[in-house]
Amino acid sequence: VQLQASGGGLVQAGGSLRLSCAASGRIIGYSMGWFRQAPGKEREFVAAISWNRVSTYYADSVKGRFTISRDNAKHTVYLQMNGLKAMDTAVYYCVAQYTGTSSHLNTTQYRNWGQGTLVTVSS
Repeated sequence: VQLQASGGGLVQAGGSLRLSCAASGRIIGYSMGWFRQAPGKEREFVAAISWNRVSTYYADSVKGRFTISRDNAKHTVYLQMNGLKAMDTAVYYCVAQYTGTSSHLNTTQYRNWGQGTLVTVSS
């Protein structure tokens, strides 16, 4: 499955953005997630959601501020980002991993990656 992320932009600290990730095909059976990479830093896990929406998992740094969701009928995953901070500035990548019927999530093993979308938070 190919992934296309969108929705990035420039926002002031405390503001909100919603990222979208459109897949080229069905995402049933795929765990979906988001990673980010800030300038000069390593890529890091942000959030993930199981194919059936039973399980979600967040990095501690975004817990309570970000919400991941998905619409399987539209082949799309979302990342609602509220209370943005300067430290959230990064290129955000959408990812997918086929997991079949499992609702297990992981923070490292994702086979499919989309191109990034830049989020810049001004302080």
